[in-house]
Amino acid sequence: MALHAAGRGQRVLVCEVDATGTLATAFECGPLAFTPIPVDERLWAMAMNTEDSLREYLRVYTRVPLVARIGPLARALDFVASAAPGVREILVVGKFCYEVRERHYDLVVVDAPATGHVVGHLAAPWAINDLVQVGLVRDQTKWMIDILGDPARTGVVVVTTPEEMPVNETVELVARLGSEVPVTASAVVVNRVLPELFTRDEEVAFERLRQPDAAGRLRELAGQGTDRVLDAAALAVALRRSRAEDLSRLDERLPSGLPVLLVPELFARADGRRVTTQVATALGEELG
Repeated sequence: MALHAAGRGQRVLVCEVDATGTLATAFECGPLAFTPIPVDERLWAMAMNTEDSLREYLRVYTRVPLVARIGPLARALDFVASAAPGVREILVVGKFCYEVRERHYDLVVVDAPATGHVVGHLAAPWAINDLVQVGLVRDQTKWMIDILGDPARTGVVVVTTPEEMPVNETVELVARLGSEVPVTASAVVVNRVLPELFTRDEEVAFERLRQPDAAGRLRELAGQGTDRVLDAAALAVALRRSRAEDLSRLDERLPSGLPVLLVPELFARADGRRVTTQVATALGEELG
């Protein structure tokens, strides 16, 4: 999910919601916390924490002395969150909307929860707004709704892979964004797209080399490892064709005009800044 304020795009905050540590790995920095840390020029990163978000909310809006009271308040939050929908989620969404409203950053990029949870997080301000009719809480959800519901300021970028189940989940999520919560999808990023390594003529040549007579002659000339090379080529062709079919199905089922950006399979052994840079470069090329 991406939210942006009116600015020149010079200060970017990247946020991790589920605290898996993948964001710290991607930028090769230390463990992330609620307080953003610089990870590159004009780029900051943080990890979401609902208790710290509650602490900040109370400090900004209620002026409650926190040293002695955060424990009971956190327990009260757990009690209320189990009884009322959207309470815990709104602490997450509210933090990011607050950063946009205060224009601390020009762009806020949120590594949101998995498909089954992201709609619930986005819908939290509307759920609270329906429950609470007057007062400070309703006023605060109003400006969150203004930010989230504005397609010029907020959009969901759905990341998927060219496989049957991820494609189905992506199509379902894009439809839910339009019907269950008024937050629009801005683009779909398809990760791990396999390159087309061989032409049709080369595929035909590989098939001929797999015939018993040709395979035997090839082993005599190049050694026993040729069978594994031909098997790998056949697997690459089969995977490419299968994923190409899933890509076509995705394109057919998505709304017309929704951008689809392709990120190639990088065949990298490890994550880190090098891989992150390669992904960013691929996305930049797709965006032109």
